[in-house]
Amino acid sequence: MQVPARPLDRPIVLVGLMGVGKTTVGRRLAQKLDVPFVDADEEIEAAAGLSISEIFERFGEPYFRDGERRVIARLIDGSPKVIATGGGAFMNDRTRALILERAIAVWLKADIETLVERVRRRSTRPLLKNRDPRQVLSELAAVRDPVYALAPIHVRSQPSPHEATVQSILRALSE
Repeated sequence: MQVPARPLDRPIVLVGLMGVGKTTVGRRLAQKLDVPFVDADEEIEAAAGLSISEIFERFGEPYFRDGERRVIARLIDGSPKVIATGGGAFMNDRTRALILERAIAVWLKADIETLVERVRRRSTRPLLKNRDPRQVLSELAAVRDPVYALAPIHVRSQPSPHEATVQSILRALSE
């Protein structure tokens, strides 16, 4: 197992489109680094007492994004951990600036076919409700990929086991 050359001194924040594996990869990465793992979406749900889908339905996306920003700001407290963010978190200017300033941002990217296959396994994604996943993901990638590219570390999430992606992140952290 590869470990970073220097001790982790701040959070690692995983960004990327839905279905790229931020939560699954994040849990495994945190375990390898022996640091806590936090899923920002789970923290948002706990704070609101509602699911992400319910927040979107009742209050709309802008309300959700504001709460997401506040939760991520709380999570990025300087202590080493791995944080998985929702796909749109890095698109918020204030959230992105906070992540880039106080954490190590890692962009997990995957091809659209891999993402479509993965998102079909869960029906809890509000942006996909009653829509074609391939079309939505293609549209999101066109808008979001240039912003995700601002993250200093880019790692391809392969359709292979998530362990390969974890190892790629560990290699990138040790460079």
